[in-house]
Amino acid sequence: MRRFLLPVLLLGASLAASSVHAATPPKQPEQGPGGRDYTSSEVVKRAVGTASRGTFVFHGNDTPEKPRPVVVFLHSWGAVNPGLYGGWIEHLARKGHLVLFPRFQEVNRSRPADASNLAEDLIQNALATLADDPNARPDKERVAFIGHSAGVPLALNLAAGVSSGKVPAPKLIFGLMPGGIASNEKERGILLRDLSTVDPATLIITISGDRDYLPSDRASRLIFQQTSAVPSTRKLFMRASSDDHGFPALTATLASPGSPKAEYDASAIKLPPDPPRDPKQRNTWRWSADMALSGPQTILTQQLGNNATDTLDFLAFWKTFDIASEAAFAGKDATALARDPKFVDMSTWSDGWPVKRLSAQMPKGDGPETKEERGPRRRLNMAPPEIKQGQSNFPTKLRS
Repeated sequence: MRRFLLPVLLLGASLAASSVHAATPPKQPEQGPGGRDYTSSEVVKRAVGTASRGTFVFHGNDTPEKPRPVVVFLHSWGAVNPGLYGGWIEHLARKGHLVLFPRFQEVNRSRPADASNLAEDLIQNALATLADDPNARPDKERVAFIGHSAGVPLALNLAAGVSSGKVPAPKLIFGLMPGGIASNEKERGILLRDLSTVDPATLIITISGDRDYLPSDRASRLIFQQTSAVPSTRKLFMRASSDDHGFPALTATLASPGSPKAEYDASAIKLPPDPPRDPKQRNTWRWSADMALSGPQTILTQQLGNNATDTLDFLAFWKTFDIASEAAFAGKDATALARDPKFVDMSTWSDGWPVKRLSAQMPKGDGPETKEERGPRRRLNMAPPEIKQGQSNFPTKLRS
């Protein structure tokens, strides 16, 4: 028995020692994009609208000298609680942004098909409510959309519908792990509008993680193809890589953008109650199967709540958005970003080994991929030259 336990104990001791001495991942930078050099010490958390049709609002506790750039944060399907993204929301608000988190979904009560119109109404109402607020001061000329999973096609739909006047045109659409796109009206998901109407000046960036990249890559290609008015020089496809060089390892999954923070939980930010319903008004609501969360959506929401805020958040998402939004507001295109080594840099582990960098590339073409049609197969005559010559003379010999 002792002979059996001794190797096990030695193995456990070696693993414990290796984790103690393993390299640690980089922390949040002290300053610059993604850094903690914040303009405000605290974040004001409030809500506008009602319990069923409300928007959570976040901004610094300072009085800004000029209007704040607006960030509309569009959650994945099922992740209606801003606390699941609380770390990133706090970073954005303390960096000087006005963050709007529209609650465009009531779990088990609303359909994905209605999400785009509802989000438009919520954003329009929030901006109108905050227009004269001296602390909020939304700048409608500097607007960016952040979307996660199903929030990405929703962001594109909002950008395609700016002609209605409800939502200002975004300068940047920043999509993380795009997905949840329906191919027809009967399919579960967000049905895309006519994306050819998206403003050509929009900068569109999508990011996928290397652990769940295939569905996100397909969705990204579809988005880039359908936003035909936006030139390829204003589109950027990026990928975050997992890295197990040290401990804890960095894992780029669908849930990586989650940065849960209890202070931003929806229960701590009270939405005004809905007004009493007119008893004479007929209730037209009907339940349908797509109102319920699917298995993968439920799992993703749970994973967002358990995700640790780490280097991927600080450098792959927060820093990348900070640099991209500044470039978009200045009118720069994706070419300048792709050539900037700081844009894809992920710093180093504590032992000096570089963390795997982000990849960034512009799409090769906006049109759908086409495969060249193959002609009829030709039979190869592999006979030696002298036999070929004899074959070519054979009919002549017969005639003679």
